[in-house]
Amino acid sequence: MDSRSPSTGRRSGVSNDPATARQSRPDRKDTRSPPRYAAIKQSIRDAVRRGCLKPGDRVPSEAELVDQFGVSRMTANRALRELQAAGILVRRAGSGSFIAEAKPIGQTIEIRNIADEVRGRGHDYRARVIQNREVRASIETAPLLNVRVGTKLFHSIIVHHEDEFPIQIEERFVLASIAPAYGKLDFTQMTPNAYLMRIAPLERVEHRVCATMPDGRMRSMLGLFEGEPILQMTRRTWSHSRLVSHALLTHPGTRFELSATFSAGE
Repeated sequence: MDSRSPSTGRRSGVSNDPATARQSRPDRKDTRSPPRYAAIKQSIRDAVRRGCLKPGDRVPSEAELVDQFGVSRMTANRALRELQAAGILVRRAGSGSFIAEAKPIGQTIEIRNIADEVRGRGHDYRARVIQNREVRASIETAPLLNVRVGTKLFHSIIVHHEDEFPIQIEERFVLASIAPAYGKLDFTQMTPNAYLMRIAPLERVEHRVCATMPDGRMRSMLGLFEGEPILQMTRRTWSHSRLVSHALLTHPGTRFELSATFSAGE
């Protein structure tokens, strides 16, 4: 233990041996106040524990915390960021900070309808269709489905929401010869998964999962703050002995996790 005097910086006459130093003075409690950001965090945690704040409830904004606790905006921002990192809060650009639900858990092996997953958690589901149109396979997109350039495909982009929060961007290319009605369907009423499972029973599935940073468009569509990561899963499915669908599924990394369970030998 360093026995320098706090006022002079010179060593006092106390022994340099830590054990001796501990024996030569009574124990003292640390009376320093916790950092102000920690006090904000504890206040919000206590409100959750008491049931005053429930999942989905909005918490005070940075400006409101500044006024309430008499702290700087930087201090208030740190408290909210650390609560988000701990999974207590969900923050959405332009909307504010909310008490988080338990993280949605998607299945990497079992193919499930996202609408059923959301409703199974007792939440409201809705979809926003960005586009669903017929395209011709290009040099860039033809390899996704192992088809020739010029092959007729459908290209859809849909944002799936759990309550008011966007939890997945689904960008999908579908072989038109297998799913001829795909481009005419209303995917606010039915998910692509539900339709494809009905008309093209699965024979084989391939998954790839990676964590990365979103571009500006994805960040806007998912309501992310600068610096928030995303979790992307590429899913390719085969039916009728053909590769029929290529989907890129993008989730907010702080609001979603993927899980798989299997038995040894299966």
